[in-house]
Amino acid sequence: MEVVLDILIPTLGRPHDIPKVIESLEANTNISHRAIFIPTAGDDADIEALTACGAEFMVHEEPAGRANFARKINWAYERTDAEWVFQGATDLRFHPGWDKVALRVAERSGKRVIGTNDSHNPQVKRGMQSTHTLIARSYIEEYGGLDNTGKVFSEAYDHQYVDLEFCELARKRNEWAFAKQAIVEHLHPHWGLAEEGETYKKAMRSTASDYRLYMSRMGHRSPRARDRVRKRKART
Repeated sequence: MEVVLDILIPTLGRPHDIPKVIESLEANTNISHRAIFIPTAGDDADIEALTACGAEFMVHEEPAGRANFARKINWAYERTDAEWVFQGATDLRFHPGWDKVALRVAERSGKRVIGTNDSHNPQVKRGMQSTHTLIARSYIEEYGGLDNTGKVFSEAYDHQYVDLEFCELARKRNEWAFAKQAIVEHLHPHWGLAEEGETYKKAMRSTASDYRLYMSRMGHRSPRARDRVRKRKART
């Protein structure tokens, strides 16, 4: 059977999450798919957990430094070939039928970037972005490599805002649709659903600089700059 969907899941230092995400993914994913995990070389605990679960994985040989998430997705994308790609994570809970709902939205809308609902992030619930996204390979082939730092995601960021930039660009290109009923719950410490371990701390370490980079790349003004503009206008 032809694989329709490649589910790419970077891992880093969270072996306890691996059996849970595999269980929810396989119980609730209906279309033909490959779930491919991407551990870092030397992360023995994750590799042992993946082996014990019988999961398919590809070991990423680069150290888990800057842009680890984006680099792993880009690297795995180049080594897969399904029509659709889903960018996952180990801290997810897949809900029944998420994949069919997302693909139905894609078919009806004609869009090639489909946001899933993580159930907690306010911007996601408003349909403005997605933390975990279904992407047509044809979209990446047409638009990928925006800044020559990665086929799918920009590797200019340390970690934060890379998904927000990706979704915002898809909206500007009229390629975005939000699948509200395609629920892929993000079990993140922000929502009190996980402990803040070292992997989460690594992800949050450059939030301020990633935010400034995002604002600059997207041509946005910061709230402080917008206030200055409003005050100047009020004086004229």
